[in-house]
Amino acid sequence: MSWVFLAVYLAYSFRFDFGFIPANQIHGARHLLEVSLPIQALSYWYFGLYRGIWRFASMPDLKRILQSVFIGALVSYFILFIWLRLDGIPRSTLVLYPMLLMGGLASVRLLYRWLKDRRFDLSSVEGKRVLVLGAGQAGELLVRDMLNSGKYIPVGFLDDDRKKKGMDIRGVRVLGSLSDLASLAPDLNIDEILIAMPSAKTTLLQQMVKTCADLHLVCRTVPSLQELDNHHPAVGNLRSIRLEDLLGRKEVTLDDKKVHHFIHKKRVMVTGAGGSIGSELCRQLMRFHPSQLILVDHAEFNLYQIDHELQQLEHYKSCDAVLGDIRDAERMDWVFSHFKPEIIFNAAAYKHVPLVEHNPAEGIKTNVLGTCMIADMAAKYKCKYFVQVSTDKAVNPANVMGATKRMAEIYCQNLNARCDTAFITTRFGNVLGSAGSVVPLFKQQIEAGGPVTVTHAEITRFFMTIPEAVSLILQAATMGGGGEIFVLDMGEPVKIRDMAEQMIRLAGLTPDKDIAIVYTGLRPGEKLYEELFHAAEALQGTIHPKIMLSNIREVDWDEVQERLLLIRQACAGRDVTALIQLLQLLVPEFTPDKRLFH
Repeated sequence: MSWVFLAVYLAYSFRFDFGFIPANQIHGARHLLEVSLPIQALSYWYFGLYRGIWRFASMPDLKRILQSVFIGALVSYFILFIWLRLDGIPRSTLVLYPMLLMGGLASVRLLYRWLKDRRFDLSSVEGKRVLVLGAGQAGELLVRDMLNSGKYIPVGFLDDDRKKKGMDIRGVRVLGSLSDLASLAPDLNIDEILIAMPSAKTTLLQQMVKTCADLHLVCRTVPSLQELDNHHPAVGNLRSIRLEDLLGRKEVTLDDKKVHHFIHKKRVMVTGAGGSIGSELCRQLMRFHPSQLILVDHAEFNLYQIDHELQQLEHYKSCDAVLGDIRDAERMDWVFSHFKPEIIFNAAAYKHVPLVEHNPAEGIKTNVLGTCMIADMAAKYKCKYFVQVSTDKAVNPANVMGATKRMAEIYCQNLNARCDTAFITTRFGNVLGSAGSVVPLFKQQIEAGGPVTVTHAEITRFFMTIPEAVSLILQAATMGGGGEIFVLDMGEPVKIRDMAEQMIRLAGLTPDKDIAIVYTGLRPGEKLYEELFHAAEALQGTIHPKIMLSNIREVDWDEVQERLLLIRQACAGRDVTALIQLLQLLVPEFTPDKRLFH
């Protein structure tokens, strides 16, 4: 409250040119103080001026000062007018007093903050020395948070905007352009590079990561704009650059209203709920509040993990974790009769190509017989929708896994015309970080010091993130009327060698120098290039730019049933030759590895 005394004194001093204040005016000043002190104290309290921390004074604090002083002065003047008719109070002081009070309150806070920031600059002997790439709003907010936290020492900015070169932002100099990183970082004794460009292009990120790897510097970034979700970039949300940041994939836009209408208050079952796709399906489905979510998986630990994770959610009470194998007819019949699911997402499958190639009977029992059986159950119990999760390996399959998934597609498409259940199939390529993908393998190999094993220098695959794939599965499910195969747009195929090099650089190492890349040759059933659709399928566009529609392939239903019976018998007898021949009859485009017949 000392500033009220000082503001009143200075206002009168200005009024009388810092000379003698007449005695009759002294009484007016005393009355102004008597009223202003309690009124201003109440105004400070009401507008929360006492809650502000001077160390972090900012625009909201200035706004509170303006409000408290303006309202406090108005109330004080009103009381003085009623009491004294403002007698003995010069009109100029009524203007000068609030201006001086606002200036005093604001200046001491800003001076204190400046001194603390200056103190940080002069005594920064601890913390990591960092160079910030990007001198835009994200970079400014990040540096402001660094100055407050003291965990990092921002040595400088790099930015390609020439107008900013040489300028200071929060006392930190813009030293040059992004291309100067390699030359400046060693001289500045930098410990870490921080990328503050949430909307940076993939090519730029790749170049920055490569330069950091060459300099053996750790490189971190602020999250993308979508990840920030209207939050400001801060030290606390800095993260390592991930492989998906470097693949150039655009974020998927999900029509939440349609998905909500499709899922909300429905009984939904997910098979393979403990797998990488199945577990993400469960996470995203819970956002739309199904009346019941039935999690089915035969792997006890996987099911426990996703069930335990969902227990943290508010709506967990609608979940039921069910141990069971989709090949077990008795168990599945109980599940369907007991829970009566309205929507089924079938993500249960054996997906590892080499393993299924070496264990074809087991792959066929799960991917073909298991899928066909629960599809029949869905029809028997009159489920509304059955969504089959398929793969790009089902197109012109060169391995048993792909052929089994193609057979499941054919069965679901043709069963659709023979019952009330709508069967919808979604087909996509590899997902980053899924069970059996190359990403965890490469990570283990890099941590072990290499080498990283790639089967072929030219091998390519389609990739998307697990959340992206699941979002598109949900979107496609809302678009299907039954019988469709929706093909998800995977973007451009990625060379596995390029992916291995990027992962090595992300670890701060140099490919073929710190970590060797070794080519091991294509494995049985492995294709050099994957395809998302067969030439005869004639894809059509849909209302969603990332989802395409494939034509239905008609089959002789009685013939399919007869051959499925033969497949069951061949599986029971482990007759691999017969199984492969039967798969070829059902999927003519299947070209099996000759080693399967030996």
